[in-house]
Amino acid sequence: MADNPADKLRAFQDELAAIRRDIHRHPETAFQEERTAGIVAAKLAEFGVEVSRGLARTGVVGTLRGRRPGARAIGLRADMDALNLEEQNAFAHRSVHAGKMHACGHDGHTAMLLGAARYLAQNPAFAGTVHFIFQPAEEGEGGARVMLEEGLFERHRCDAVYGMHNMPGLAAGHFAIRPGAMLASSDSWTATFRGTGGHGAMPERGTDPTLPAAAFVLATQTIVGRNVASHDAAVVSVGHLQAGSFAAPNVIPAQVVVRGTARSFARATRDLIERRLGELARGIAQAHGCEAQLDYERRYPVLVNAAEQTRIAMDAAAMTVGADKVDGDTPPLAGAEDFAFMLERKAGAYIAIGNGSGAGGSHNVHTPHYDFNDEILATGAAYWVNLVRRELGDGR
Repeated sequence: MADNPADKLRAFQDELAAIRRDIHRHPETAFQEERTAGIVAAKLAEFGVEVSRGLARTGVVGTLRGRRPGARAIGLRADMDALNLEEQNAFAHRSVHAGKMHACGHDGHTAMLLGAARYLAQNPAFAGTVHFIFQPAEEGEGGARVMLEEGLFERHRCDAVYGMHNMPGLAAGHFAIRPGAMLASSDSWTATFRGTGGHGAMPERGTDPTLPAAAFVLATQTIVGRNVASHDAAVVSVGHLQAGSFAAPNVIPAQVVVRGTARSFARATRDLIERRLGELARGIAQAHGCEAQLDYERRYPVLVNAAEQTRIAMDAAAMTVGADKVDGDTPPLAGAEDFAFMLERKAGAYIAIGNGSGAGGSHNVHTPHYDFNDEILATGAAYWVNLVRRELGDGR
């Protein structure tokens, strides 16, 4: 792997780590990433990259044209937002904002893409254009969708678009990807059961919605077990129950609300889950003399990697760390990503980079002890550089 950009990127590994840790200390959640976006824009300008701001409120796009002429343009995307979660780490760069933390590694994603932008600005031997897309609000608020609605690809033409996410449990610096569906769709649903309620000592004088709600919670688990084909994959989970008053346990409530999530990898399976949740809620409620309403919200679509761009991403990863450290057939994951919206519009690929399985990478994302592994910053930045070389050439 002669002329591996990782070797040169390690020369400013400490600078990338400092940027990453500064962002970690000052987490900002969906569409509030003002400080983070300011850091990104300032660094891009310092590197000599053209900067555009304002898409999806806090989005930043850096544009760099290669030294050689070329019509092809690609987008490289990193997310910037944090989670509403109380950090329980004790290190010096822990969050200074109560109830907010970078528990998914978006601070690292941002730093890696900045590292690639710096290197490519200093070595623009490629032919064509690179757009560095720094996206807000990935965590449940669909910042990618908003950027698209506000004209991302009309303002910044891309023939292909690529994303990357860290993966705790995968060895540091290894890569994992697959063609086709890699991440699930993510939907939210709410089942509302209504009866008359009444006195807990005289249930016969009313209708009790807690019974059909309880039966429904159990019945949701029959959808995957008895309705989804064995060769498909899906998840239906209950995450919220609300009924009555804690201060009045002798009152049968008139309403029970059950909320949850559904994940699947195929449109037909998604349709099936929505239909069956409604049928179960209404049928069980009717059997208990109650009524039920099912509201189903389709949030993030299935993330589908294009075959050609998956091969390109694998080549870039192999150029970075060697083919033996690249898994091209990783199992699909039930997690979701709004980068899927971009992949619905443009061919592209989404790859996972190992965050490590020991110290520094043992805590899973979305947990209060998680932290991004600074040791992979140069590797991730080098992957982006090699991806540009693979897509647009490097002049050698």
